[in-house]
Amino acid sequence: MPEGHTVHRLAARHRELFGGEKVQASSPQGRFAEGAALLSGAVLARTEAYGKHLLHHYEGGQVLHVHLGLYGKFADGDGEPPAPVGQVRLRLCTDLHWLDLRGPTACELLSPPEVDALRARLGADPLRTDADPDAAYARIRRSPTPLFALLLDQSIVAGTGLIFVTEALFRAGLPPTTPGRELAPEGWRRIWADLVELMGVAVGTGRIDTVHPHHLPEAMGRPPRLDRHGGEVYVYRRAALPCHVCGTEILRADMVGRNVYWCPRCQPAPGRRR
Repeated sequence: MPEGHTVHRLAARHRELFGGEKVQASSPQGRFAEGAALLSGAVLARTEAYGKHLLHHYEGGQVLHVHLGLYGKFADGDGEPPAPVGQVRLRLCTDLHWLDLRGPTACELLSPPEVDALRARLGADPLRTDADPDAAYARIRRSPTPLFALLLDQSIVAGTGLIFVTEALFRAGLPPTTPGRELAPEGWRRIWADLVELMGVAVGTGRIDTVHPHHLPEAMGRPPRLDRHGGEVYVYRRAALPCHVCGTEILRADMVGRNVYWCPRCQPAPGRRR
């Protein structure tokens, strides 16, 4: 599933292609035919991302909500659109550009109250200027749940996924099993600032890089990471490989149905802190 930086990049891309333009909408697949008919001829006023949710705001009050989920993908291009290939849920066109959406978890029109309800159930997005990290910490500090699970909870922190969460915990030196109520205020401030920085850089580059400059391949004399997810990371998908910092073997386990990765030396349990 795309992490929040990808959705913010999509919001910017769609604004660049269609902002201020009257769009023609269709649903070649047919599953969004009614919604597409309501959108067709409307002018896209603005776009926004909130966590992993993409919103297109149209003049007249229509709001398109898209959540890509595990399989959703956008494709776009210039000029005349090609013949639809596969299950195209939504197609947007102008005289200059086209956009296709396939396989989303959600593609729907929302009313203003429904948009408000969506925002209300989402946590603080590190990529938004209106984020409230204090509200997120208020929930974290009361919970015995492991930090790994809390930081993946989109109602607490919106937009974070496995990569950002596992890497932020490594950079903070905290094991993923740390109960939320054991996270001190200064520890939360460091994690939040790190998420803001890492995710912000990812919006600009389109990839997730979390290692410090002195741990990059060229600095360490090691091969670059070869992984379909791209980016240089410390622990994510590096199980059984040596830690870039201390050389200890990276561990992997299952937690809340997700793979979690950590270094037992750099992220020691409280009773084993160096």
